[in-house]
Amino acid sequence: MSRYLFADIRDFTTLSETMTPQENFNFINAYLSRMEPAITSNHGFIDKYIGDAIMALFSDCADDAVKAGIAMLNILNDYNRYRLSVGYIPIKIGIGINSGSLMLGTVGGKSRMDSTVISDAVNLASRIEGLTKDYGVPLLISQQTLERLRNPADYNIRIVDKVQVKGKLQYVTIYEVFDADPPEILSAKLANLAVYTEAMLLCDRHEYRLAGKLFEECLRANPSDRVARIYLKRCRDWRSLLREF
Repeated sequence: MSRYLFADIRDFTTLSETMTPQENFNFINAYLSRMEPAITSNHGFIDKYIGDAIMALFSDCADDAVKAGIAMLNILNDYNRYRLSVGYIPIKIGIGINSGSLMLGTVGGKSRMDSTVISDAVNLASRIEGLTKDYGVPLLISQQTLERLRNPADYNIRIVDKVQVKGKLQYVTIYEVFDADPPEILSAKLANLAVYTEAMLLCDRHEYRLAGKLFEECLRANPSDRVARIYLKRCRDWRSLLREF
């Protein structure tokens, strides 16, 4: 069982259009050179760079992958402070982590061959990374990864959703790891965690009116909580549908 980490810069195409080809290379190399130590120091192996995206493998334990993701976001915070100090706009990234089996081998033809990982679990890690954009959070992990953490209480984690990602028949439960959030956001999420968790449980029981009130409470304390805002809208939509029937 291995862990797979996908990381991608958000809106990189838009950002790259403001730079020359040389500036693009300089930027990508500056970014990747900062992210690499977060992976290797947590016993990870970078399988490949795909433009601005990073695909990394962790063969030892799920904690290594999650710690690497948190470290990458902390490094990004420092990098963004530097970028602001020299007049550049800060950047955002999304990270998705999943666990599963894999096959590592060689692909290609006579004139061009390369080693790569082939696995459905790798594809799911990429899909989970894509979901960070939808929920407005930087780091999401799968249920399979959560279950393999040595002690989940060592991290700040909350459930986000049960989703059916593209190309998958089964639903996947995803969780946010928010240890690298700015201090004020981290404190607000921790203060709201019990209320947020209760609201999610009420949603599972289809008690949307009560759940909505709790999500409103979360948003009063942390207006930037996009996940709570998404669920508040869902609760209102679901209540409207139920009244129609």
